[in-house]
Amino acid sequence: MNASSDVHAQVLEWIRAKRDRQRMTREQLRKLMDLYARDQVPEYQMAAWTMAAFINGLDAEETLWLTQAMLESGSRVPETGSGKPRVDKHSTGGVGDKVSLVLAPLLAACGAEVPMISGRGLGFTGGTLDKLEAIPGLRTELSLDQIRRVLAETGCVIAAQSRELVPADRKLYALRDATATVESLPLIVASILSKKLAEGLQALVLDVKWGTGAFMQSLPQARRLARFLIQVAAECGLPASALVTSMNQPLGLKAGCSVEVIEAVETLRGQGPPDLVQLVLALGAEALVLARMEPDLPSAQARLKQAWQSGQGYEVFARMVRAQGGDLERPLPVAPVNQWCSPAEGYLVRIDTRLLGELIARLGGGRTRLGEPIDHSVGLEMRVRLGDRVRRGMPLVRVFAPPERFEQVVPELEKAFVLDEIPPAKVPLVTFVHRQEPSP
Repeated sequence: MNASSDVHAQVLEWIRAKRDRQRMTREQLRKLMDLYARDQVPEYQMAAWTMAAFINGLDAEETLWLTQAMLESGSRVPETGSGKPRVDKHSTGGVGDKVSLVLAPLLAACGAEVPMISGRGLGFTGGTLDKLEAIPGLRTELSLDQIRRVLAETGCVIAAQSRELVPADRKLYALRDATATVESLPLIVASILSKKLAEGLQALVLDVKWGTGAFMQSLPQARRLARFLIQVAAECGLPASALVTSMNQPLGLKAGCSVEVIEAVETLRGQGPPDLVQLVLALGAEALVLARMEPDLPSAQARLKQAWQSGQGYEVFARMVRAQGGDLERPLPVAPVNQWCSPAEGYLVRIDTRLLGELIARLGGGRTRLGEPIDHSVGLEMRVRLGDRVRRGMPLVRVFAPPERFEQVVPELEKAFVLDEIPPAKVPLVTFVHRQEPSP
């Protein structure tokens, strides 16, 4: 039997183990991820293992071992020698979520180093990299040496996951999307944390979203994921906080690539929407306290506000954009504006936020498969918020799209907004905060 046959038989044994609800050992998971990262496990076998793990689960210890195995499959973000504490944030994804574009430069302006490895949008969620690439000339596909250089120059970088960085996760993420196994909590946790651990962080803050525009539709689901994430992070020696936040309407007013960059720049210049500012300050304060850069949340928020109101955050963002080849002086592509008005009246009690994200994708601003091109110019701007009193004929949303594309999505827009005679109960933006630090 040759080496290839040996690997095939060994992987088959691990598939059977998960199929039959058996636990895998640390060494088995490490070897599986190493072989897969080196292209020695065929996709059909890995798909079978992934589905077995999705159906029968991984326990907390297996999830920890899988996270560590993914981390060990590749390289890590190199040190810059600055001595600054490294911090980062991760969001589970939503519609209009441009927090990273604002928070990363603000944290850098406060003296942190932010090596943010981000992803592209898929389905109804927007991707930070796609948004940044709306800026003319900006590059997110950087080598590890280029990431280190931008980080040393500006204090923050927002880049794609390179081939060297956690390759087992990069491959498995694409496979999960193609095999309907994205929602597995252990696989989500391992994917998120393996990348963040590869950044060499001293603190991680997690934005776990729930609601009509989130992968986790219910609050209990989101809280379970939040607790799982910080538990495994702590076991890996990484201090982490998780904020459970509402995604029952788009975050901020704008959703789509170019328009979100525009709103992020407006926010960094002191003119952002209240909910976006609130979430940026809440996440940033957690990160500064976790990294022991501030003693408590009030002083951390004060430090962030000073960096925001003084324009330091915008200056860092502009330097980062230039270091990544972008030109903020050139206009971003924005499609023609179409306005959609309410056909009825009442209180706005529900927004199908996921549907709005899917509409942006249908307009060309999203993708159904990794690698598909997108139209940075399309998007939308909310004209109302949950709980608002709506009159017949009142503008509900502005849609940035060629008129012929806009006409195609009007029937879907009518389904996205639900009115009632009774106003809805208010849902706070930040619902819960979970914190856990490594054991001494």
